Amino acid sequence: MKKLLDTFWAAFRGDEHDFTKGSINLAIFMLAVPAVLEMSLEALFAITDVAFVSRVGTEAVATVGLTESVLTIVYSIAWGFSTAASAIVSRRIGEQNPEAASHAAGQVILISLALAAIIGIPGFIFAEDILRIMGADDSLIAHGLNYTRIMFASSPAIILLYTLSGVLRGAGNASYAMRSLGIANGTNILLDPFFIFGLLAFPVLGVVGAAVATSTGRTLGVLYQLRKMTDGDMAIKVENRHLLPDWTLIKQFVELASGATVQFIIQSASWIFLTRILSSFGSEVVAGYTIAIRIIIFTILPAWGLANAAAALVGQNLGAKQPERAATSAWRAAFLNMVFLLVVSIVFAIFAPQIISSLTDQPRVIEEGVLCLRIICAGYLFFAYGMVLGQAFNGAGDTLTPTIINLVAFWAIEIPLAYYLAKTLNWGPQGVYWSVAISESLLALMAVVVFRRGKWKLKVV
Repeated sequence: MKKLLDTFWAAFRGDEHDFTKGSINLAIFMLAVPAVLEMSLEALFAITDVAFVSRVGTEAVATVGLTESVLTIVYSIAWGFSTAASAIVSRRIGEQNPEAASHAAGQVILISLALAAIIGIPGFIFAEDILRIMGADDSLIAHGLNYTRIMFASSPAIILLYTLSGVLRGAGNASYAMRSLGIANGTNILLDPFFIFGLLAFPVLGVVGAAVATSTGRTLGVLYQLRKMTDGDMAIKVENRHLLPDWTLIKQFVELASGATVQFIIQSASWIFLTRILSSFGSEVVAGYTIAIRIIIFTILPAWGLANAAAALVGQNLGAKQPERAATSAWRAAFLNMVFLLVVSIVFAIFAPQIISSLTDQPRVIEEGVLCLRIICAGYLFFAYGMVLGQAFNGAGDTLTPTIINLVAFWAIEIPLAYYLAKTLNWGPQGVYWSVAISESLLALMAVVVFRRGKWKLKVV
């Protein structure tokens, strides 16, 4: 037990470790602990945020749901470049070339700031039109417009928090990524009640206060990341010379990230369509769905942490010319993920009413949230392998394969199936939820078949 605790503490601290040698189980543990904790903190934020917002009212929760559905496009782009950053940096670290890794990190910062301007400014200007397109009525827009504007204005913090975390994980310093999320989400949780409800001398901002708290926390998290990447406390040290544009490397980043971005946009766009279908059933349905999704995120994000650890291991071991070790790392991580999500799915199936009702007291919202939670968690066993193997492809720099798999699963299957079940067969909202469970399960099966073929091992980054 003492040895396990010592290893856990070493992983938490972020002790330097060569993940291309020694025990694979130890390597997974050392990277997975901070990565899972990082995603757990993000999940805690999602639950806490919606818990505070739900006290404002159903329209406030619906505003968050509609805005987050659109912001998933921003998250998709940020996640795409985070994936590219992790793949390239992990390869350079595996090749024992920290200077090249530092140079790559500098280019990530430049790209992130450019993307933030391209996305954030139009989003801020056209926030009202975005909400209206998503099905919001005049009352909801009146209550939530400023929330949406602030969230788009915080695009630099959103994107950098994602992309720099990818750099840190790729370098094998997942503990720093974890700490940055701890700062971001801890600050948000602390500030939420002050800005939302006007505690002490703060004004009552309602749902807008949630946006202010979130943006402030994320900004502080990014500042921490930048400090760690410039203070020489790890293999990567970004200096001014690394911030000069390297168009060849930027092009490589864009090409690699475009695949990862597109695959996530495919998934995110499907969620937008699903939300649009659900909005036709009323704000209470959207609110129940939003709460259930936040709870699902609470468990899916830690699982993504394990998947991100697998991606870093795949990249570093391919860089060290050890493809079989890379494959073994991915399969073991996927199995551990399956065990974790199996336990979670059982808990959700049994305690869904208690879990949902702890976040809202609206009967119709509770009913819808319980239905959503129970149906979607039915596919958790398959989700486990799908998310880890998908990230393993990305960690290898093969972003095309998961893009094609996502396109088939989400656009060719999920969206048409959701509409058919919900509207044509008149299943209502549960038709949408079943389409999610079915499509995610098929995605996982496709990923397993393709991963076994092993072509990803030949990818050059």
